[in-house]
Amino acid sequence: MNCCEWTHGDEPPDGGPELHSGMPRPRRAAAGLAALITAVVFCAADAVARSYPFGPRTRTVNDLGNQYVPLHAHLWDLLHGRADGGLLVNWQSGYGSSFLPDLGTYLTSPFAPLVALFPRDEIDLAVYVITVLKVACAAAAMAWLLLALRPGRWWAAGLLGASYALCGWTVAAAVYNLMWLDGLIALPLLCLVGEWILQRRRPLLGVLVVTAAWIANFYTAYMATLAAALVLLLRLALSGHPPRRKAAVAGRAGLTVALGVGLAAPVVSVIYFGTTHASPGRFTRFKPVGTEDLLARLLPTTYSFGSPALYVGTTALLLALALPFHRAAPRQVRAGWSLLVTAVILSMQWDPTHLLWHAFAAPQGSPYRQAFVVCALLVMAAWHALSYGVPAPRALGAAAGLLALLVAVASRSGLVHQIAWPVLLLAVAGTVVGLVLLGMASGTGGWRPLGERARRLLRVGDRRGLGKGARRRVLVACAAVLLLGTQFGETVATSAVASRLRLAHLDDYAPWGGRQQRQEEAVAGAEGWPRYRTDPGREQTVANDPMLVGGQGAQYYSSHTSDVLLRTLTALGGGWTSGGRSLQSLDNSVTDVIFSVGARVHSPPDPHQSRHPEAGGRVTVTRQDVPPLVTVRPTTTSGPAFGPSPYRNQELLLGARVYTVPGLTARPETLTARCPAGSEVYLWAPRFWGTARLTGAPGPTGRFRADASRRAAMQRLGTVPPSGRLTIELSAHRPGVIPDGAVGCLDTGALHDVVQRLRTTGATEVTVSDGTIRAELPAGSTGTAVIAAPRIAGWRCAAGDAAAQPAGDYHGLVSVPLEGGSDSVTCTFRPPGLRLGLAVGGAALLSLLLLAALGVVRRSPKIA
Repeated sequence: MNCCEWTHGDEPPDGGPELHSGMPRPRRAAAGLAALITAVVFCAADAVARSYPFGPRTRTVNDLGNQYVPLHAHLWDLLHGRADGGLLVNWQSGYGSSFLPDLGTYLTSPFAPLVALFPRDEIDLAVYVITVLKVACAAAAMAWLLLALRPGRWWAAGLLGASYALCGWTVAAAVYNLMWLDGLIALPLLCLVGEWILQRRRPLLGVLVVTAAWIANFYTAYMATLAAALVLLLRLALSGHPPRRKAAVAGRAGLTVALGVGLAAPVVSVIYFGTTHASPGRFTRFKPVGTEDLLARLLPTTYSFGSPALYVGTTALLLALALPFHRAAPRQVRAGWSLLVTAVILSMQWDPTHLLWHAFAAPQGSPYRQAFVVCALLVMAAWHALSYGVPAPRALGAAAGLLALLVAVASRSGLVHQIAWPVLLLAVAGTVVGLVLLGMASGTGGWRPLGERARRLLRVGDRRGLGKGARRRVLVACAAVLLLGTQFGETVATSAVASRLRLAHLDDYAPWGGRQQRQEEAVAGAEGWPRYRTDPGREQTVANDPMLVGGQGAQYYSSHTSDVLLRTLTALGGGWTSGGRSLQSLDNSVTDVIFSVGARVHSPPDPHQSRHPEAGGRVTVTRQDVPPLVTVRPTTTSGPAFGPSPYRNQELLLGARVYTVPGLTARPETLTARCPAGSEVYLWAPRFWGTARLTGAPGPTGRFRADASRRAAMQRLGTVPPSGRLTIELSAHRPGVIPDGAVGCLDTGALHDVVQRLRTTGATEVTVSDGTIRAELPAGSTGTAVIAAPRIAGWRCAAGDAAAQPAGDYHGLVSVPLEGGSDSVTCTFRPPGLRLGLAVGGAALLSLLLLAALGVVRRSPKIA
């Protein structure tokens, strides 16, 4: 059956010029209109909210500032040949992290490379433009799909396509998780693939669409694939085909998905194995929201972080509610789509199916990430209601009654603010009047009496003798303008309210400006990679400063932050947030020696996030003698593991005793101890929230922040006075604990001697290129070569000309045994899962080529 034909003996929806609306030209017009409306409304909402780039308020909240903007900046560097590392290893973050999992998770969207077209200091604008383009493309894809599902008015499909793209999930959650927007595009495209499968059309293109969706963002593509499967099953159930043909369609669909996901396996496999080696993070048990909150999120201008954003606009909602009562639509269609929408909404509230939607991994953060599926189904249900003609007055009245009941229940929710009522009332009025005008223009069914009355009124007021068709077009134009104006107003209000409330509930960060420019210039001026690392500093601007402003530090925030790096830095006194997914810089002389940090940037507190009097001051750089990235240590047997003291753990990795850890005398808000005069004082208080200051000696004020999801880093407080007696004043902002052995006094002279020894025996030359590091050693070196990089899974090393073996683990760092004396070591990195993914991808490609060849052979004419 062609997509332009009607089934079950139904009449064309409204007759007239819409009869050919299933053809490509109206689809292109609908897609273009949907994209245009979406882009205009999206930007208008940000202008109303005075949000970047149309106002002074930042839009960079939570992970958008901490992860996605820095990752896109790193992609810009890669595309322009300026990054430290390549596709395999990111040498800027986490002292050397696997980059392919991050690439596949955040940056494989076909829109991501567009950042290269912008200046680097306009990276925030580049991300914003990409966001607008993605949302507009989602609108176009949905408009195209709707006309493939059922013929109808092209402009109505455009309006509903925009309703889907600007749904509550988009404006409330996905705009600052822009890789999810690829799933917003994928869902209608995958449903379109289902239509092709039903019609036995475009099998190769269908596979490629599945592949593109899973490569762009496998997480939301998985949800979109489930949704498309449900839509296809419903379409099969309504098709009237015999069971054998239904089974054949299901088989073709399964094969299409299998081949498409198989072709995406090199990316998906690397991401999967990356998550298995990642730090566990901090997850909360799912708790479904109450019915009143669930229904409230269907209404305009409601917002909360932890509830499903189901808003699709009053027009789409009212049409979806009218579908069960729309007698012009077949009973099976009314029941099928209504039950599907209801079942998916209920599946969001039940823990087992909620986990199914999230690939059996509890979300860390916003819990209802699958809400866009419900929004899509609501829009499809609305289209089916409208494509069979405007619902009759009785059906619209029943829908209005359901909407009133929904609003009454939702009014008990705290998510419905005062602004919601005028917006909702105007939206309902505009929708009802617009649909009534459209129904009167059709003049069919229950609308015939009203249509005739309207045409008589137009004829009385018409002095130019307009014909019946012209008067009908006037009514349609008035309806379209009214519905468009309604959608524009309520969606702009909803998006603007979400933008304002996000800033009140989430962490926010300034776009690129003078602070980041000064940091970047300071890092560039001190750069010495790979002879030594340059850390962008402890006082961070965002959680991924090395990718944003340059350098090579410990800072790293990703879903793939390795567990071995987390455990190593935690044992050394490092701090973190987000349950261990976001690692912070550790400003410590010993760890700088261990990780070859020869230059360190020191920035004042970020004025955007701090009211501290020093905010906005100068950016400075300190330098320190450090050994090379590759050092040689004596051969050891199974040495001691890390213990409870970070000072002793640092000495274990350093290979020498350099700290005095004194006994402490604790009094209310003070700590006292005795240490060698002139030594550096450090305080380790991982569970303390407050400030600490060394009295009687110059030094910085340590600021510690710790709670259930974050751990405070060790901090330097100053120098021990000549008396040898030190006093630390504490100011606790929350209840906390200072552990035993919290104070360490560093002998800087002893540390200098260790550095000289490690430089003497360490590498004479180090070269680094993407996933390979090679070091030339002094002739005849023996012992263990230690590379200042975390021993993440995937490293293989060889000493001299020996065969490569899995790298050793030297207390969390990469190591290579130097048996019999060696003068070089070479280590290469291959992310886990890459080989498997390439094998599966190759098999899928071969299968696809064989099936294509078989199809060509079957279609070729036989020669007698």
